[in-house]
Amino acid sequence: MSRKEVNPGTFLYPVPAVMVSCADRKGNANIIAIAWVGVMSSDPPMVGIGVRSNRHSYPLITDSGEFVVNIPSTEQASALDYTGVVSGRDCDKFADTGLTAAKASVLEYAPMIEECPISLECKVTDRLPLGSHDYFVGEVVRVHVDEAWTNESGTFSVVPEQLMAYAQGRYYRLGEEIGRGGFSVKKD
Repeated sequence: MSRKEVNPGTFLYPVPAVMVSCADRKGNANIIAIAWVGVMSSDPPMVGIGVRSNRHSYPLITDSGEFVVNIPSTEQASALDYTGVVSGRDCDKFADTGLTAAKASVLEYAPMIEECPISLECKVTDRLPLGSHDYFVGEVVRVHVDEAWTNESGTFSVVPEQLMAYAQGRYYRLGEEIGRGGFSVKKD
């Protein structure tokens, strides 16, 4: 294998593509598409989102201390993209995309997106200024899953062909399982 050195950058691809819904304490709501999102801890469940301070959603999240990570299906690809390329300062992204702001069950201000199959209600526990983005760490206080994304026993079951990833400015559909955790050491 031949390798070439390149300038430092965030070469961690692919990444999840999510819509984060948020609102300030006055109820001004917005949706921001974010690909810089990740699991921070499993116990307690924590996720983090990277947001630039000049984004419209930044002061909304800072004011309320809440956000919802909504995982869209491939059917919402256009809405996901739209929420990432227009500013909530100039439009109502819920109205423009036809998405529905749904009341969260634990959070007071930030709405969920009704049409997304998975929504994680998060309360901000920390904000880390890291350069171009601040990383908001949120404790997951409630999860909502569309029943179509659960199995016979009622537990969450991924529908991989309905999930998207983002890499270098493009969206990709996931789908083919190539192994399960620990498969490399399991014997037939």
